[in-house]
Amino acid sequence: MISRRMQKMVAANSVIRAMFEEGLKLAKEYGRENVYDFSLGNPNVPAPEALKKAAIKILQEEDPVKVHGYMPNAGFPTVREKIALSINKRFATDFSASNIIMTVGAAGGLNIALKALLNPGDEVITFAPFFGEYKNYVANFDGELVVVPPNTETFQPDLSAFRELIRPQTKAVIINSPNNPTGVVYSEETIKRLSAILEDKQKEFATSIYLISDEPYRELVYGGATVPYLTKYYRNTLVGYSYSKSLSIPGERLGYVVVPSEVDDFEQLFQAMTVANRILGFVNSPSLMQLAVAECLEEKTDIAYYDRNRETLYLGLTKLGFSCVKPEGAFYLFMKTPIEDDSAFSQAAKKFNILVVPGSAFGCPGFVRIAYCVAYETIVNSLPKFAELAKLYEL
Repeated sequence: MISRRMQKMVAANSVIRAMFEEGLKLAKEYGRENVYDFSLGNPNVPAPEALKKAAIKILQEEDPVKVHGYMPNAGFPTVREKIALSINKRFATDFSASNIIMTVGAAGGLNIALKALLNPGDEVITFAPFFGEYKNYVANFDGELVVVPPNTETFQPDLSAFRELIRPQTKAVIINSPNNPTGVVYSEETIKRLSAILEDKQKEFATSIYLISDEPYRELVYGGATVPYLTKYYRNTLVGYSYSKSLSIPGERLGYVVVPSEVDDFEQLFQAMTVANRILGFVNSPSLMQLAVAECLEEKTDIAYYDRNRETLYLGLTKLGFSCVKPEGAFYLFMKTPIEDDSAFSQAAKKFNILVVPGSAFGCPGFVRIAYCVAYETIVNSLPKFAELAKLYEL
């Protein structure tokens, strides 16, 4: 018999993954070209050719023991130094290898941070809508996730409600910008106000509250939008990053966490997170990918590809009468459902072979997430089906 905790998690298995599995079944039945699967954030843009060449060169020329063997749990020092220098160049920071821990994607990074920080009963605050796995990551370490209700007009964080939810047992705050599922970028004004609130609450409770910035979509922004680098606004910030989206390698599971020297208890925290990398079973992030990605830090994803999808989908859906905030980043569109029951709407969409994810999975019912990181033809060919769906609700 599995544990009671896992019984609950199995029962509440990811809606996103369930829809993805449903898409595979429909593709077999109707043909992949006749299924419009917007369920999973799986990049359709290929990984850079430079990454392939770097991996081949490393395999051909480097010492196999180095390429495939163990390294320090925090990752190759040379790789961490290159990443630190790249961050410094882009954001005018002052990091070194001693501030970087290589992780198994952003998810691994969040888990080692929470493992290092949380005692049973500690609270972690996040803002709805949010990536649903945050619940599980916090629960992994007997913490409690506290959710700030959404501002469904702009999807900027409701900072008044946030202030009221911070308590002495608040240990961390997770933010995600550009946001999954809305595509909204949190403005600099938002970040400044949020930081000021955290500073006030740290003083009020004489405690440390860590701000964890989950940033797998940092490079995916449109129309001149900028994403503030949070370590420059709030001292107790940890930055979790993934190359899954920026280099289109989600299955390779490579990311890092920035732990600034200025954070409270830096030495102990860095060591604790490094040990967590090992004892959670990651041991270290993938060695070949560390070495290959370190040679491709100047590579950029094809933003124009996603931007064309974004514009086509947004214009197409709004012309049909659907409503949504135009995304500034990531590759998701968060559409308001014409009925309150977003799950029922998702089931109705499935009758037209359209797969979307109910907003309830992100703590925000009444919406659906549409992942537009698909072939452009999928966007174009789906719009007549969305038109049929719209007719059901007399839009």
